[in-house]
Amino acid sequence: MQKVRSSLQVPEMQLHRTLRCRQMGSVIVTYKVFPEDIVPSFDPLKKEIEACLPESSEVTGYGEDPVAFGLVALLVQVKFPEDITGLVDEFEKKLEGIKGVSQAQTMMVRRSSR
Repeated sequence: MQKVRSSLQVPEMQLHRTLRCRQMGSVIVTYKVFPEDIVPSFDPLKKEIEACLPESSEVTGYGEDPVAFGLVALLVQVKFPEDITGLVDEFEKKLEGIKGVSQAQTMMVRRSSR
């Protein structure tokens, strides 16, 4: 049997819907932060959360989720760069270390191309 070797020569090829030299996507994570006690305002906690954010990350939104008997959890949506690993877990540990926070849970993780 003869071995057949062939090479494919394509002059110029355009691939639609491919990544060019653009910035990578990002990971959007929603955390549920439970305070130790009933809190009248989350403003001081929001400032502490923003202070412990890693570089190149940003808070994209806040929300409140009533839990029970007047206790309200703070929902925090954070945007992390996709190309740096370990930021999601590192930030969750920092959240649990904030004074006045009893627990922090990762509620949702999704990828965004923007």
